Amino acid sequence: MAFFTTKRPVVLVVEDEPLLRLAAVDMIEDAGYEVLEAADADKAIAILELRPDVHTVFSDIQMPGSMDGLKLVAYVRNRWPPIKLVTTSGQIAVVAGDLPEGAVFIGKPYTSAEVSAVLLSLRDTA
Repeated sequence: MAFFTTKRPVVLVVEDEPLLRLAAVDMIEDAGYEVLEAADADKAIAILELRPDVHTVFSDIQMPGSMDGLKLVAYVRNRWPPIKLVTTSGQIAVVAGDLPEGAVFIGKPYTSAEVSAVLLSLRDTA
C-alpha cells in the first residue's frame, strides 16, 4: 500500500458531471486543499482504499452507478468514521435524517465562499 503525505488537507470530490466536478475542484483547490476526484461512488471507494490521508468527501447526491451520494456517505461513515462528509444537490431536498451524523449539505448552485466556510468548519472539528 502506498502512503501519501501532504501538508494540505485532502478532499475527494465525487461528481458525475465533468463541468461541475471541475468547478468544485477549482473552488476547493483555491481554498487551499489538495483535491482528488471521482466520477462515481465506485471510483471514490477505490480512491479511499488507497488514500488514507483523505480528510473530507464532497459528494453529489444524484449519481449513476452502484450507489448514489447518500449511500456513498453512509458507506464512508461506516467504513472510515473519521472522514468528514459534505453532500450537495440541486434537485434533492435533504433532511437531517437522510445524512449520517456530522454530515453537511450544501445546495446547488453553491459559491466558493460557501464551500470554503463548510470545509473550514469541518477542518476545525475533531
